[in-house]
Amino acid sequence: MKTLYTYPVDAVLLLGPTGVGKSPLGDVLARTGVFNRPCSHLDFGSELRLAVSDKERSARYSTEELDFILGVLERGLLLENEHFALAKKIISLFLDSVHFSRDHILILNGIPRHLGQAKDISLLAEVLAVVVLECSKDAVVCRIRDNVGGDRAERLDDHADLIKTKLATFLERTAPLIHHYEQLGRRIYRISVSGDMTPAEAYQRLSALTSAYPPVALVTEPPQR
Repeated sequence: MKTLYTYPVDAVLLLGPTGVGKSPLGDVLARTGVFNRPCSHLDFGSELRLAVSDKERSARYSTEELDFILGVLERGLLLENEHFALAKKIISLFLDSVHFSRDHILILNGIPRHLGQAKDISLLAEVLAVVVLECSKDAVVCRIRDNVGGDRAERLDDHADLIKTKLATFLERTAPLIHHYEQLGRRIYRISVSGDMTPAEAYQRLSALTSAYPPVALVTEPPQR
């Protein structure tokens, strides 16, 4: 199948701790678009879960890849630099499945999750802006318990010990990405998320911010790809 895009594709990165509402917000953006362009939402964690639970998806991966993905999910681990070939495969399969084209924006959720991945993924996706969803630990626990975003049903990785591990990993490994993209001159949109903020409310706040402060990359260098 002929692809309708070339690497790197334009992207917006969603960052925030587990349970903060990245996936529901990404779904809203996929329905509404952003910066007057259509979007496709790559929920990397969901793609990993589908790889081991959906027969059609599983058929795309080797036994070794599926065993590795299952281990990542069960232990709340990150894909390290040496595993980026698998990440690239997942991203490419997703782009092809949604018929991604050059006028689309890719909403990245769950990747990159550390500086090594950010450097690797720059070959596939150019991050134009970063949306940071900020939330306290107590609010995260409430959001997950009450399934505020409506995306936690039947999640096997929401037990207390793994949530604690994920929060610590976010602070240590993922949060430094904010400074990384600031240094690159990317627009950073910060949204304070409460224990009961809905995806619609998060989207409204983001829309106000993007309207007032569009990404520098889009203002100074309109996409030509």
